[in-house]
Amino acid sequence: MMDKQKRTEQILETSLTVFARYGFKKTTVEDIAGELGMTKGNLYLYAKNKRDLYIRTVAFGLKRWQQSVARAVEGIDDVVAQFQAICRTSYGYLAQDEDMRNIVIHDPAVFPLYPQEDPFYQINLESMEMVKAIICRGIDEAIFRPVDVDHLTAYIYSVYIMFIHKRYVKLEGKTTEGMFEAAMDNLLNGLLVK
Repeated sequence: MMDKQKRTEQILETSLTVFARYGFKKTTVEDIAGELGMTKGNLYLYAKNKRDLYIRTVAFGLKRWQQSVARAVEGIDDVVAQFQAICRTSYGYLAQDEDMRNIVIHDPAVFPLYPQEDPFYQINLESMEMVKAIICRGIDEAIFRPVDVDHLTAYIYSVYIMFIHKRYVKLEGKTTEGMFEAAMDNLLNGLLVK
């Protein structure tokens, strides 16, 4: 018998795939229950309703994304390389996670421009704290110049949202790649002590 945590992860993983396939509006709780080989009633033991299941599912996908980014910067000693890794891994993640990519395509509001509209604000705040910690480390090591870390982190996150939308929602491919590289170069040149 599967324990509750493993069963919950399985439900969220399956829900992510089904929501990614059909989008929130077209997905039914019956679709997800059917994929799991369970009844709709049993699925309601894990979520209050479809909206609750969707929010929990997207949060699960965002946390997985966040963990992937955290693993990418582990063990990197050089703060500049760490900053580049966190930016590149965050930006490139959706190229390899088809389910989350489709969630974002179906529902670009997963990344709203304004924090008060963000149902995943706490998760996104944790991701911003990862960036902030790297910037603070760079300042402490006198590799990055002193900056207003909070405002710079918020700025980086806003630009990041724009790049996610341009690359994955608007599908602007090569143009976006060039812009991303130019932004990385600009950010680093603005941060580095001369």
